[in-house]
Amino acid sequence: MKKFLDQDFLLESETAKRLYHQYAANQPIIDYHNHLPPDLIAQDYKFKDLGEMWLAGDHYKWRAMRAAGIPEQYITGNSTTKEKFLAWAQVVPQTIGNPLYHWSHLELQRYFGITEVLNPGTAEDIWAKTERAIAGGEFTTQRLLRKMKVTVTCSTDDPADSLEHHKNFDSKKAGFALFPAFRPDKVLAVADPEAWNTYIRRLGEAAGTEISSFFTLIEVLDQRHEFFASLGGRLSDHGLQRPIFALATPADLESYIARLLKGGTLNPQETEEFQTAVMLEVGKMNHRRGFVMQLHLGAIRNNNARAFRTLGPDTGYDSISDEPMAAKLSAFLNTLDTNDQLPKTILYNLNPRDNYLFATMIGNFQGGGIPGKMQFGSGWWFLDQKQAMEWQMTALANLGLLSRFVGMLTDSRSFLSFPRHEYFRRILCNLLGDWVEKGEIPWDEALLGKMVQDISYGNAAEYFGFVFE
Repeated sequence: MKKFLDQDFLLESETAKRLYHQYAANQPIIDYHNHLPPDLIAQDYKFKDLGEMWLAGDHYKWRAMRAAGIPEQYITGNSTTKEKFLAWAQVVPQTIGNPLYHWSHLELQRYFGITEVLNPGTAEDIWAKTERAIAGGEFTTQRLLRKMKVTVTCSTDDPADSLEHHKNFDSKKAGFALFPAFRPDKVLAVADPEAWNTYIRRLGEAAGTEISSFFTLIEVLDQRHEFFASLGGRLSDHGLQRPIFALATPADLESYIARLLKGGTLNPQETEEFQTAVMLEVGKMNHRRGFVMQLHLGAIRNNNARAFRTLGPDTGYDSISDEPMAAKLSAFLNTLDTNDQLPKTILYNLNPRDNYLFATMIGNFQGGGIPGKMQFGSGWWFLDQKQAMEWQMTALANLGLLSRFVGMLTDSRSFLSFPRHEYFRRILCNLLGDWVEKGEIPWDEALLGKMVQDISYGNAAEYFGFVFE
């Protein structure tokens, strides 16, 4: 019987162990997509306790706590951070089989050196140990990132954001780079004209331009895109429930935005035409400035209307959607590619049913002398656990080039989430080790060792063009 979470955790063969310990373990981290608050990074915020670090904003844990019957006051309510931690400790033993069980104990080990299993019986002792460690002053945002050997982290930012924290960030002093990523989702959110108009005014003010037409909207987005690029931005990000594609004439687009600016609404067809036009224009901006376009597809959000009214978005009420993906995704990518304006693109799916669809879709638009121009993104959100990561990597290997894969990202709001890169690397090494042990691939240590290093770090550094001294 193996010891839980020992040095060979998830590594089932000698080959896997060698690949991980010799080639993956010491690689630095490029976390090219997360939701960490850039203000906390820039000010090197010092956390007060483990409850604040672990439970504030972590809707993965919130979902599990609700499923275990924990009252909401101990999840998002006004209970103390220690009370919330003790409630979480009640739930942890119930999460066996869920990646939260692995992640929680990895984080206790990697950040605090705590090897005890967290449960109600050990919770008070573990809390006391973390309190002593945090009191030492090492648990600031920048020190946590340095501890995990992060060289680049990319926040997720709205085009209207001032990016003041990115402008004032001293990467040499911090020991890593902080770059913004361009996420214009609110421009597409026309279902609520009042909220959309409030946002559009804010976006225009950020650019010093009144948005009065579709032309000026795109002009403003382009200006803000250039601003992101000036601060090292190299990615855009888009969260869509499904691919969109419906073309409209310039005159139609001007009529749609005129109606919206007057507080009117668009019907579903008009909405899709407007959203498609914006997305195509942002795609062209990405191509022009060498940005990577990330398309996160397949989440159905805010399913619980009562909870949304009370708690707002991103509080644990989202799930996997099952809408058609192929035809409109193909048409969108092809429209950009027709005039050679398709940027490097990462496609993330949330429904595992679509793994082979996405793995083959990227093959349609590779080329231009760019290795891995089109990427099938790492297992995302509900798919960032062991089995789904294996599914994603196996599909990519079967239908594309696993060796060109840009690897893992945290997609997290937690500064303690970076052991997920280790989790991914162990799974990768175990997968390759299993193929070697079965005789499906040869034991070529130089070849496989470099492949592991590339997927862990090197491919991302090359793909995104990050330069960090």
